[in-house]
Amino acid sequence: MYRWLMFVAGMLAPVSMSIAQDSDELLDFIDSRYESTAQVARTIWEYAEVGYQETKSSTLLQQTLDGEGFTIEAGVADIPTAFVATYGSGEPVIAILAEFDALPGINQDAVPARLLIDEKTAGHACGHNLFAAGSLGAAIAIKHWLDETGTSGTLRVLGTPAEEGGSGKVYMVRAGLFDDVDFALHWHPGDENSAAAETTLANRSAKFRFRGVSAHAAGAPEKARSALDGVEAFNNMVNLMREHVPQETRIHYVITSGGVAPNVVPDFAEVFYYLRHPDATVVKEIWERLEAAAKGAAMGTGTRVDWEIIHGNHSLMLNETLSKMVDEKLRMAGGVHYNDFEQDFAEAIYTTLDHPRLALGSQEEVSPYAVNLSYGSTDVGDVSIAVPTVGFSAATWVPGTSAHSWQSTAASGMTIGYKGAQVAAKTLTLAATELFLNEELRIAARREFDERRGGDFHYEALLGDRPPPLDYRN
Repeated sequence: MYRWLMFVAGMLAPVSMSIAQDSDELLDFIDSRYESTAQVARTIWEYAEVGYQETKSSTLLQQTLDGEGFTIEAGVADIPTAFVATYGSGEPVIAILAEFDALPGINQDAVPARLLIDEKTAGHACGHNLFAAGSLGAAIAIKHWLDETGTSGTLRVLGTPAEEGGSGKVYMVRAGLFDDVDFALHWHPGDENSAAAETTLANRSAKFRFRGVSAHAAGAPEKARSALDGVEAFNNMVNLMREHVPQETRIHYVITSGGVAPNVVPDFAEVFYYLRHPDATVVKEIWERLEAAAKGAAMGTGTRVDWEIIHGNHSLMLNETLSKMVDEKLRMAGGVHYNDFEQDFAEAIYTTLDHPRLALGSQEEVSPYAVNLSYGSTDVGDVSIAVPTVGFSAATWVPGTSAHSWQSTAASGMTIGYKGAQVAAKTLTLAATELFLNEELRIAARREFDERRGGDFHYEALLGDRPPPLDYRN
């Protein structure tokens, strides 16, 4: 049985010293569970279920946590695959986030060359199978630590579906699932180990649907009004608008429906838009121009248009008090060390990367602490303005690998990814135990949170009051 050092209030040694003495046993415990964590990661990688359809992935996580003694509340926030798992009692209440949705259109085997898997239509190109497994591994370790030390406090694991364009966490925030949480911890797969205080872009998305009149494209074109013309006119207007928006803005789209046969003028067409900027206020301002362009395109092409907002995320709010603490814990956890097979795999992947920003071998280290802006977006942003939140990345992919690529999908399904998830589990565990024990840290982090958020804060979800779009991946 693992012998955990008991924390006794009022002992002479400072809190950070007692945690440091505990840390070796905590890390050993996580190492002893490597095979279990890897199996969960691989199983969810094979499931590769897209947003709001992660039934098997969610069930696996819930069953594992239930077997460890957590109380499970399933189907929260009107989302069938969302859940809250709770262990312990009292304060503080610390939540660990767990994502598990895959990306559509990504298909890749766990090999270092481009190789599709027959009949597979989605893949874990963002490594959320690892996110789930690493968070699960941490939760089990923290649960055992709470038992062995008799430490007071409540641990929550929030199973958060549909991060990829579905904003699952936003609905969970809106439903009040973070109202009594004191701190939230998260991490993300990546190509480096870093606890940089990194904010993100706020974003909003919608599907714009144009409706026209069908007719024979050659025999009676004068009778037709092309819905595809509406989409193309809209896209042209937006592409002209790019010159006249703040430079941090990102706008991207795909035409999801544009007709079936060239000789039939399409009476329906759809385009799916994303709009991003660091400031949610600017997102809303530019969004009004986007909607105006859609109306103008419909007017000019004799079509009709409506749109459905699919998701919206606020930018991550920094908490440097927590980020600096997690940076320390990540350095205690260490980097990712490749064996000979993994080194060969990594070298093969590295040759396929276009101008990688990191050198092979950097996975062994932790990147210097910094304050950064990421040009991605995440629904963790809404969590971060509801409760003090901190995250980090672990090197689950070959250095230089981009997210949403076949290379990231490949590494997420093999031991390079699993080892990165172990680094994450260790870091989350060390950070959570520090928060459970260190009252001064909790006070300082809360003070920074309140100062950054401001006293007149009012939460407004960028996706409005719409229900979860459970069919957005259909």
